[in-house]
Amino acid sequence: MAEIHDERICELGEGPLWHPERGQYFWFDILGCRLLSRDQGFAREWRFGQMASAAGWVDRDHLLIAHEQGLGLLDLTSGELEPAAAIEADCPETRSNDGRADRQGGFWFGTMGKGAEPGAGAVYRYYRGEIRRVVDRITIPNAICFSPAGETAYFADTKEQKIWTQPLDPQGWPRDERRLFLDCGPLGLSPDGAVTDCEGALWVACWGAGAVIRFGPDGRQKDRLGVGGRHSSCPAFGGAELDEMLVTTAREGIEHPDAAQGVTYLVRPSVKGLPEPRVIL
Repeated sequence: MAEIHDERICELGEGPLWHPERGQYFWFDILGCRLLSRDQGFAREWRFGQMASAAGWVDRDHLLIAHEQGLGLLDLTSGELEPAAAIEADCPETRSNDGRADRQGGFWFGTMGKGAEPGAGAVYRYYRGEIRRVVDRITIPNAICFSPAGETAYFADTKEQKIWTQPLDPQGWPRDERRLFLDCGPLGLSPDGAVTDCEGALWVACWGAGAVIRFGPDGRQKDRLGVGGRHSSCPAFGGAELDEMLVTTAREGIEHPDAAQGVTYLVRPSVKGLPEPRVIL
């Protein structure tokens, strides 16, 4: 059963992350231009002058942040956000969206049109200072996550209601062609953020469904965890034993939201997650 982890309202919650060295969750309110957390029960918040959406942990006190103009290194102590890489910085029509670290220490994140214009987005990978565009002409990039051994990346286009797999080489760069993993259209689902568990199954937050759904490596549905927020947007495993899951939700697009919309939930999945890798700068 879902419980409320944090009652602060996110217009568009996204990008939850469990920081293993701090024992602390972080997540974003994209449209509110802020990063949220709780530290020993106290609410924490970092505000930016632009939309930010995803992060990977670098060390105890620094996160690599995906934002409107590319990547930045956030000092959690001072709140200073230093530029790390300019990506689509000259394109004010786009912003960052879903993202996650891969098993090799790289960081993937998507961009999209601020009005979800068709094909206006892309997916990028940052690895040891190098940046490559790895997916072109995507509308709403989501579900970026990785198989336990790191040989496969997952990503989705929420607009197309499809999730793909992408084979990776030993350094984590794409090789060969992507393959369709799951067409969610016939299921009536719109895949948003996702994460893999210790058994290699995929937990997908489904926009509009108020749930995170577990799909096995064969694409078959195995479990479903409901949350109160209709627009469930992204899950992240966490806790000392990686046996809990934080789920962000959104109020965006809900005409008359009640108190359950836009808050952040904690659920207990049936299996444990995997440690979130450190990003290597």
